[in-house]
Amino acid sequence: MPELPEVETLCRQLRASVLGDEIKSVRICDDKLRGLENFAGRIITQVRRSGKTILIDLDDSKSVVIHLRMTGRLLLHSDRKKHPHSRLRLVLGGRSLELIDPRRFATVKVTETSAVTAANDLLEGFKMREFIENHAGRKVSVKALLMDARAIAGIGNIYACEILHAAGILPETRAEGLSYGQWRDVIKQARRILKKGIQKRGTSVSDWRDLYGRPGENQHELKVYGRDGQNCFRCGGNIIRVKHSGRGTYYCPECQK
Repeated sequence: MPELPEVETLCRQLRASVLGDEIKSVRICDDKLRGLENFAGRIITQVRRSGKTILIDLDDSKSVVIHLRMTGRLLLHSDRKKHPHSRLRLVLGGRSLELIDPRRFATVKVTETSAVTAANDLLEGFKMREFIENHAGRKVSVKALLMDARAIAGIGNIYACEILHAAGILPETRAEGLSYGQWRDVIKQARRILKKGIQKRGTSVSDWRDLYGRPGENQHELKVYGRDGQNCFRCGGNIIRVKHSGRGTYYCPECQK
């Protein structure tokens, strides 16, 4: 599933490529999107991110809101043909912006721009004190809390594993058991790892591709995710994989406590 770095990568590439473009036509290729409001003829004025959600602002005070879910991605191209697994195609003059989604879980809606707000985003206005007061004492695992969008927006399974390894904390540790200092370090490591993921245009361990169809490079930076049975880069211990809250979870039992 695309996480914050992947979605931010798309937003930055879109801002550099499509601002000011007129949407000549909206072509729906999947019956699951048939009820989508037609926004052909509108001008793209801004592209923003809220957690894992892409917001394409239009010149009529509305926004196209796209959540990529499991396997969704956006592709900007000049081909005339429809690409495999295409669900939505926005024609922008001689180019098309296409939603590619093999599993058809991605959602698209049109809403009033003023109704869309960002919250709990580590890279945009995150309030540490409010997080500690509202979430740090919850009786859930620290990994589950990192992946809870009500607490922190944009973190999924891959980056949660990497963040906890960097902070030296076991994924199943109860959130309420962490000190304020430990939480500060978790948030510090989270910001560092997410920013690195953005610099590397995301993590391609499966379907992820950027706006131009290229794989990201952050998979080469992973310290624990997908490395079960291999040696920990930090302590030399064995990385293990367990099921935690239904997700494959990777960690080093030697240096994560």
